[in-house]
Amino acid sequence: MKKFPTTITEMKKGLESGTFTAVELLEHTYRQIETLESAVQSFLNYEDFKEPAFEVAKAADEEGYSNNDSKLLKGIPIAIKDNILTADFKTTAASKMLEDFVPTYDAFVIKQLKKAGAIIVGKVNLDEFAMGGSTENSYFKTSKNPWDLERVPGGSSGGSSAAVSARQVPAALGTDTGGSIRQPASYTGIVGMKPTYGRVSRHGVIAFASSLDQVGPMTLTVEDNALLLQVIAGHDPNDATSLADEKIDFSSLIGQSIEGKRIAFPKEYQSEVIDADVRQAMEKAADYFTSKGAIVEEVSLPHSEYGINVYYILASAEASSNLQRYDGIRYGYRSKAAENLEEIYLKSRSEGFGPEVKRRLMVGTYSLSSGAYDKFFKKAAQVRSLIIQDFKEVFDQFDLIMGPVTNSTAYKIGERISDPLKMYVADLLTIPVNLAGIPSLSVPAGFDSKGLPIGMALTGPVDSEALLYQMAYDFEQGHDFVKQAPKL
Repeated sequence: MKKFPTTITEMKKGLESGTFTAVELLEHTYRQIETLESAVQSFLNYEDFKEPAFEVAKAADEEGYSNNDSKLLKGIPIAIKDNILTADFKTTAASKMLEDFVPTYDAFVIKQLKKAGAIIVGKVNLDEFAMGGSTENSYFKTSKNPWDLERVPGGSSGGSSAAVSARQVPAALGTDTGGSIRQPASYTGIVGMKPTYGRVSRHGVIAFASSLDQVGPMTLTVEDNALLLQVIAGHDPNDATSLADEKIDFSSLIGQSIEGKRIAFPKEYQSEVIDADVRQAMEKAADYFTSKGAIVEEVSLPHSEYGINVYYILASAEASSNLQRYDGIRYGYRSKAAENLEEIYLKSRSEGFGPEVKRRLMVGTYSLSSGAYDKFFKKAAQVRSLIIQDFKEVFDQFDLIMGPVTNSTAYKIGERISDPLKMYVADLLTIPVNLAGIPSLSVPAGFDSKGLPIGMALTGPVDSEALLYQMAYDFEQGHDFVKQAPKL
């Protein structure tokens, strides 16, 4: 039996050299999915995608491959988080509310993938409507962390991270509203990018919090991540927040020296709230950057401690607005027990939404109410401005910020699900980035005493993705973390 590589870069080389065909690679991918799915529980649907996937693979083989092909992902299998619309294939947002919803059009990012020749192999699990940090809030199943099947893979893009970490697929798309790409990437030992807000179109992505949501790539290596972002980024007239169509080569700085780069290491990211193993990994990372000629200095982000409070007011308020359309009338779940119009609304939403979604809708609706608006929503928006200003002041003097992605490694399934506040704290370090709309990359940075992955966050100003990839690639090449895989 042929041996197949695990990364996009190596798969492209194999296809170009004729070592294997796209059909053979796809057959191998589905074998991987089927062999590991009972353990990892990452996919919600892959069977329906098989036939069209093989048609795309056959067409790619007939067309042939070259290293200057404009189709950057020709023949490469990709998994998609199930809150991203795929025409003619169910998109559920892992909710009973959308259990049977079949979109009539593709999201912008799906169109971009298809143009690039990628093969969509299936849809992966998430927390319902992307609300959660562990994938335990999915209506359908709980995905598992490939490094320890008793632990969460993170969330809300937990299905995406688990599928990539388990080597079921070389890459997946996730969405990040408050850390939902970077946190699961950190927990499962892969690379995850939350791009600049507006860098990737949200058109065709089921909305949670529109001023925070962003699609991003999840891969095994930094080089693969930059390539996937290259494909899905771009201006989209259907998204009013989409950035101008600048021709940015996100791989352009990869391999260049990092000497002289100024790195801020906030003291808030070194506090006792962070587990000792995680702090130690960050200290070693800072020493590594210093050894390569970079300058690492301590700074302060004084308003970051209010990030969680601000986020759960603003995000919940936006969610209460975005999810009001799921009313049992137009589309989605309708209660069979409803006997009049009022009961259609009440029972459809009560039965169709899970507890975490209901919790956030209640918080959001309350914070937008006339008696609470000034006290909560308006105040949160003002503090958001202070958080943005903190970042601006740091980036006036530094190229980027380093720190841990999360305050701990992956926790056990069931450990925090009954205590929402404890679960929310896991987003303590990721949320400010979304509030500021700036890019942040999670890259593997070691393992704790239990052998669980630790992620490092590299964060930069608007449009600094290429710099973040440069720094992360240098770090990746100086360590062997990427070569280590879970033993499934």
